[in-house]
Amino acid sequence: MSEQQHKKGLTLFEKIWNKHVVKTIEGGPSVLYIDTHFIHEVTSPQAFGGLKKRGIGVFRPQQIVATADHNVPTLNQHLPIKEELSRVQVETLKNNCDEFGIELYGLGHPYQGIVHVIGPELGVTKPGMTMVCGDSHTSTHGAFGSIAFGIGTSEVEMVMATQCLMQSKPKLMRINVEGSLKKGVVSKDIVLYILSVISASGATGYAVEFAGSAIRSLSMEARMTICNMSIEMGARCGMIAPDQITFDYMKGRKFMYTGEDWDKHLAYWKTLYSDADAVFDAEVNIKAEDITPMITYGTNPGMGIGVCGHVPALSEIDEKEKPSFEKSIAYMGLEAGADIKGKKVDYVFIGSCTNSRIEDLRMVADFVKGKHKAEDVEVWIVPGSKQVEAQAKEEGIDKIFEEAGFMLRQPGCSACLGMNEDKIPAGKYCISTSNRNFEGRQGPNARTFLASPLTAALAAVTGTVGDIREHLS
Repeated sequence: MSEQQHKKGLTLFEKIWNKHVVKTIEGGPSVLYIDTHFIHEVTSPQAFGGLKKRGIGVFRPQQIVATADHNVPTLNQHLPIKEELSRVQVETLKNNCDEFGIELYGLGHPYQGIVHVIGPELGVTKPGMTMVCGDSHTSTHGAFGSIAFGIGTSEVEMVMATQCLMQSKPKLMRINVEGSLKKGVVSKDIVLYILSVISASGATGYAVEFAGSAIRSLSMEARMTICNMSIEMGARCGMIAPDQITFDYMKGRKFMYTGEDWDKHLAYWKTLYSDADAVFDAEVNIKAEDITPMITYGTNPGMGIGVCGHVPALSEIDEKEKPSFEKSIAYMGLEAGADIKGKKVDYVFIGSCTNSRIEDLRMVADFVKGKHKAEDVEVWIVPGSKQVEAQAKEEGIDKIFEEAGFMLRQPGCSACLGMNEDKIPAGKYCISTSNRNFEGRQGPNARTFLASPLTAALAAVTGTVGDIREHLS
């Protein structure tokens, strides 16, 4: 490191990046060492095929974690998968993992689940690491103070073959959320609010660190929700400095360090924060008290408003943005200037790598206990992993859901992305705790409102978009 670099403090990102750079090509990218590589059934087959074609093996199979999540059914997982493409992909993953000596948490395994849920809960995800997966929401793991990002299929093959990756260092942004959250406002509302302020492209080209007193007050599961959606603002990755909340969450998990190893790593992890004199290329400041329960109205996650707000009027939209805005609200069947509150919904989906952890399910169960779903609404609750499912049953959450007329399904990505059997029918409205509301994301011509688990739970009970604050004591 040059004397010039010693003169200023380092950001959290720089501390981890510098430790993992194998070499830097002058005027070009760096060769970055990758600590952990997650794979699943959708983006790995071509990469394995490439290795076979070249006649080479996986360089460090013990640093790969494999699971089936995107295309798996969330009912009757003990039966053969009905959809042919899904069945072939899941079987191919199993065969490839067998051939290359990679441990697989496939259907039926007690650790199976959405890749970004099982990594943290198993203690695979740790501060200071570099982590990749052929999935854009790999940014989730940055909640632990790691550099975690999605990669393309050719890059999956590169990491399998070398445990390294060619990467250009991104610019650095810090988003500070200071103050106390109001009643009924949760982490999903924070990230949807940030998106509404900076837009779905507002962090393009940046690694984003989320900081401030409101972020530090959050649980690990809530922090994961925020880092999960950093990709939705165009960021390369999102991260939060580890602290005592992080260390308490990690301790005792299946693949976590113990004894002297734990003490040694903990001493290092405690150095992972942005120095007081660290320099960011951009900073955004948000007041926590300005955030209300949020919902999207359009077809990208940046098109969000408070649930008591209205779809923007045409006069509020920049001239160059009007064509895409009008196309978006036409797809959604909404009118410019209309209120969103009171809008009828047909489906409620609570799940995905954004909001399918035990805290999310507890939040929903606490609200719906003693209530019943609206007659004309179908509710799908999909846990993020077998461990979340087991915990929900142990706590009696499944019984609360059953009495409310909800269905607790089996783990998988489910209706987040319409690649499996769980699709929202054309023209129907779904209030979803997932991360994307793109056209057709949840099924051809499905219409998606993104919201928090609390706002989704309220819609399940009332059948309409509402303000959770009016229903909390």
